[in-house]
Amino acid sequence: EVFPEQIKKALREIGSVGQFAGGTPAMCDGVTQGEPGMELSLPSREVIALSTAVALSHNMFDGALMLGICDKIVPGLMMGALRFGHLPTIFVPGGPMVSGISNKQKADVRQRYAEGKASREELLESEMKSYHSPGTCTFYGTANTNQLLMEVMGLHLPGASFVNPNTPLRDALTREAAHQVTRLTKQNGNFMPIGEIVDERSLVNSIVALHATGGSTNHTLHMPAIAMAAGIQLTWQDMADLSEVVPTLSQVYPNGKADINHFQAAGGMSFLIRELLEAGLLHENVNTVLGHGLSRYTMEPFLDNGELVWREGPIESLDENILRPVARAFSPEGGLRVMEGNLGRGVMKVSAVALENQIVEAPAMVFQDQQDLADAFKAGLLEKDFVAVMRFQGPRSNGMPELHKMTPFLGVLQDRGFKVALVTDGRMSGASGKIPAAIHVSPEAYVGGALARVQEGDIIRVDG
Repeated sequence: EVFPEQIKKALREIGSVGQFAGGTPAMCDGVTQGEPGMELSLPSREVIALSTAVALSHNMFDGALMLGICDKIVPGLMMGALRFGHLPTIFVPGGPMVSGISNKQKADVRQRYAEGKASREELLESEMKSYHSPGTCTFYGTANTNQLLMEVMGLHLPGASFVNPNTPLRDALTREAAHQVTRLTKQNGNFMPIGEIVDERSLVNSIVALHATGGSTNHTLHMPAIAMAAGIQLTWQDMADLSEVVPTLSQVYPNGKADINHFQAAGGMSFLIRELLEAGLLHENVNTVLGHGLSRYTMEPFLDNGELVWREGPIESLDENILRPVARAFSPEGGLRVMEGNLGRGVMKVSAVALENQIVEAPAMVFQDQQDLADAFKAGLLEKDFVAVMRFQGPRSNGMPELHKMTPFLGVLQDRGFKVALVTDGRMSGASGKIPAAIHVSPEAYVGGALARVQEGDIIRVDG
């Protein structure tokens, strides 16, 4: 049975009626990388938010279930749902696909293809083995960061984020979400609308978890927008302040070699939340879709003779190469860093960059788009230390596309021993890593930011 039928059936079991309220665009950034449509990726978040608001605007619903997992979809659903803060709302994830080939194998093939050492057939074979079944991509990009943050904010059922699709446990969690949203309605006496869950404390919790796991840089854009939809101001300075005190506890690709299924096997969300709570880094006194208190989310779901129940999650990591306690963190600071300099203000995912590569000082090479850089690479013009300045990629210029297509080329150059870095007013994929990249630089070039005045050969220092 597909999601909608599962949910309608589960609702009928407890005397509720479910209706498909509306759909939204669902762009896959992985498919759209390097294509003209990527310029519509970030704006699609606003379309999704509006679509969600239109779907809920009929004033006939007692609660809502949000079915979304990928990049702009979850933030858009959140922004739209918060316009109807009086409705109980649960986010229902689909879970990650089962693991295919390793992230290292996948990255190696992409870099060899960029060098002309792998054929298109080899590349397609690698991609098909990487993305081969239902569910989110298994790396820790924007989609899986969405799931992690929704759970930390108390908008999922505990432990729901990273259970694989088409499994009995996944289906049981979907049914339970339908049952629980009914329990939260006014008619059933446990009223808990989304407007009473998303507050300053839950938003701080989301940023703490973002830093502790080195999540997607896209959430430095999404979380302030979600906060604004809730009537709360959340700034980059808030994020910078939290990054200084929140340790990095996990290493999932692109921050390490493991994928999100390995994270789940190492202890997953219950261990992560327990560690952060016990260290005093998360607010416990928050509302969730299960009631008051985040400590409920230190539990993990399992099936007991086919019945969904929860038990205490692991109190120790089952693999400290992937997930660590606060006492033995990978880093004493968070995985994302807000940077400031004479070119403006930007963001870097330091957790994905080796320490020896976090500082690059080299002449600027100025590019107007990704294809210019690709052409220069193929012409052998990039065999040197340099800082790539990719400008006029901001939101007012062309919609702020992700620039992930450059990653294999810059990765090859770094592997050849050159010092390379990127500075851009555009975005990078949640999968991007390895190369020190100061992104989301503001003010953007289009509105007269300093990036617009950088000259070829100017010395730029990128210090993560």
